[in-house]
Amino acid sequence: MSFRERTWAGVAGVGLTAGLLAVTTVGGFRGRAARADSGAQAKTAADPPLERAREQVKMLDDLYKTAVVSITERYVGKQDEQPAIMVAKDVFGAMRKQGWHSAKLLDATGDPMNESNAPQTDFEKAAVKEINAGKPYFDRVVGQGKDRRLLAATVVPVVNKKCAICHNHRKVGEVLGFIRYDVPIKE
Repeated sequence: MSFRERTWAGVAGVGLTAGLLAVTTVGGFRGRAARADSGAQAKTAADPPLERAREQVKMLDDLYKTAVVSITERYVGKQDEQPAIMVAKDVFGAMRKQGWHSAKLLDATGDPMNESNAPQTDFEKAAVKEINAGKPYFDRVVGQGKDRRLLAATVVPVVNKKCAICHNHRKVGEVLGFIRYDVPIKE
């Protein structure tokens, strides 16, 4: 089973319906967003740069999450071993340093393993509410002109039993947090 299938299966376990999953499109989370707001599709079609930024978030999300799950499955065996998310955090830092985008892992449980993972900004606090309400994706456009950016949050559920090695008392399918993306919208 691929990471995407495990993620969606895990998300389904936290209250999403099969109908909601069926409306996701090639663009990832757009189907859910369009269903939630019928005007969103028209707005998206009228804003190709925003649509490209959303596609970029989908690609980055698949890449990062696949890497973390693969590393966990192959190399993490007990609690005192380095969690795979540390590799993702290194990659997040390298991408930010090169000016590509910013990504950060944040807690959605209310009990972060590290206080630096607690939501800080208004967007991150709103994302926690949306993610915990069962939405696998939440975004907001900020700025104008050359400074326009897409802020997006994608759910991070427990996708296998090895995740519970570090995240005690969590079961497969439960929400742990989300990845917050800050991606430039290039015209």
